[in-house]
Amino acid sequence: MTMLAVFRSRAQALDCVSLFRRAGISARAVSTPREAGVGCGLSVQFDERFSARARGLLAQRRYSAFWGMLVLRGGRFFAG
Repeated sequence: MTMLAVFRSRAQALDCVSLFRRAGISARAVSTPREAGVGCGLSVQFDERFSARARGLLAQRRYSAFWGMLVLRGGRFFAG
């Protein structure tokens, strides 16, 4: 399944993409879906199987613009 780490800052989202890739997580920047209600944010898309590692990296980095996680299930995004 697909997960998104949602950010309110483009710069922090792009930094997170680099962080994930250095940690061996295949990630890319994507537009944040409307369902998140964050506005024109940018999200980091990655596979759910890496969610534990991704959460650990996010906790270490303590991004001020990190909004939360979404998971895609059945064509809809849910809080993850």
